[in-house]
Amino acid sequence: MSKKKKDVREPEQELKPETQEAAAEETGETAEAEAVPEEVNPLQAELDAANAKTAEYLAMAQRVQADFENFRKRNESVRADAYSDGKKDAAAAMLPVLDNLERAADAAADSADEALKNGVQLVLKQMTEVYQKMNVTPIDRLGEKFDPNLENAILQGTEDEGEPGTVCQVLQKGYRMGDKVLRHAMVKVVPE
Repeated sequence: MSKKKKDVREPEQELKPETQEAAAEETGETAEAEAVPEEVNPLQAELDAANAKTAEYLAMAQRVQADFENFRKRNESVRADAYSDGKKDAAAAMLPVLDNLERAADAAADSADEALKNGVQLVLKQMTEVYQKMNVTPIDRLGEKFDPNLENAILQGTEDEGEPGTVCQVLQKGYRMGDKVLRHAMVKVVPE
C-alpha cells in the first residue's frame, strides 16, 4: 500500500507591494503583462470577423429556408387550384351526357320494355351519384327570384305565370360545384 505524503504548506501571507514587484520580476511578468492584450487584439479581431461571417451565413441559410418554405406552400396552392379546375372542367364536360341520360330516362318511362327502362334508370342513378360525390348540385330555383349569377333568362313569361321577376320555367338545368357555377340554368322569367 502506498502512503500519501501530506502536503505541508505554510499559511499564505499577504505580500507587500515591494514583495509583489519582486515576485513579478522573478517570473518575468513586468510590463509585458500589460502588452498581452495588444497581442490578443488581432486574434480578437479575427474571432469577431469569423463570428460576423458565421452570423451572415446563418442569416443567408435562414432566408433560403424561408424562401423554400414559401415556394413549397405556393406550389401546394397552385397544385390544389389546378386539381380543382381540372375536376370542375371534367364535371362540366360531362353535363350534356347527364342531360341526355335524363332525356333517355324520360323516353324509356313510356316504353314497354322494362329492361331498357331499368338500364337507363340505373345508369342515370350512377351518374347522379358520381356528381354528388363530386359535390355537384343542380341549380333548381323554380318560383324564386331571378338571379343572373345562377341563371340565364332566355324567355319572358306572362304576368299570369307567377310573381314579377321570378323564374316561371326551367328550360335547361344549371349546375354548380360547391360555390362555383359549372353551367347557368336556362330559364323563363316573368317580367317586372
